[in-house]
Amino acid sequence: MRSLISIACIALVAAPALASEDIADKYPASLLYDKPWEVIPGVFSAIGATAPPTYENAGHNNNLSFIVTGDGVVVMNGGASYGLAKALHAEIEAVTDQPVKLVFNENGQGHAVLGNNYWAEQGVPIVAHVDAAAEVEAHGPAILKAMQGYNKDRAEGTEVQVPTETFEEEYVVEMGDFRIEARYLGPAHSPGDIVLWLPKQSLVISGDMAFHERMLPIFADTMTADWLETWDTAFEPLEATYVIPGHGHPTNMDQVRRYTKDYLEYLRDQVGAVMDEGGGLAEAYYVDQSPYTHLDTFEELATKNAGRVFEQLEFERF
Repeated sequence: MRSLISIACIALVAAPALASEDIADKYPASLLYDKPWEVIPGVFSAIGATAPPTYENAGHNNNLSFIVTGDGVVVMNGGASYGLAKALHAEIEAVTDQPVKLVFNENGQGHAVLGNNYWAEQGVPIVAHVDAAAEVEAHGPAILKAMQGYNKDRAEGTEVQVPTETFEEEYVVEMGDFRIEARYLGPAHSPGDIVLWLPKQSLVISGDMAFHERMLPIFADTMTADWLETWDTAFEPLEATYVIPGHGHPTNMDQVRRYTKDYLEYLRDQVGAVMDEGGGLAEAYYVDQSPYTHLDTFEELATKNAGRVFEQLEFERF
């Protein structure tokens, strides 16, 4: 019954009232921000806060998902700390006695990789794209230090652990009732972004390829033109029925398109219009982004995103 209700919720499209960056913690009994729920049969996700990482949410501001295959469990994301990974494992063990056999890192960001050392202690292989692994190699200590800054005692036990296995294009797992295809579709939000595609279930665990309910951040190394090309040529053609995004509640392609591809195109158009009129960076910061003011993290990210798009368009045009 719970799975049927979950599917109905996805069909309803968005459920914006369920996500609010003003809610500090939805699951006080655990370090997890919220308890995992079954999205479709066998596929669970603990939905993170649609807010920046804080002590209150323990850095759980992305989605930590797992697949109970019938012959073991596959996890998407190591978590933002040792303690958070351990808390997720406790929830998995409450659902099934099947062992965790594989962990994927959606990219090289802290909330995807800083719990890796917990999983390594359990003897679980950790898989990531080669570019994500390179990010952990190069920046792991700095990522850890930043997490320790906000997480304080909740960072205890966390050490940098690089992925134990890497791939470049595709890593396919046949386990139990599931075929799980870890795919690198192309440049997207950050180096080494991957998705988990479940073709039999028409479900994609998109990682940071797709956002929902919160504004996406554009980093210094986020090439928006490349992200859009990857979306059009590789992500959209999946025609997934169900999407578990990197951030925000599980939904469908229409909704993640609205808050990812459409937002990127809208912002590029707005900033491009400023440039066409001879405006500079100061004007670009304050382009109209009013269609997206309802998204969580709007205040933290909107002007920064506009500035980075200006810099990119300046390079693309000249």
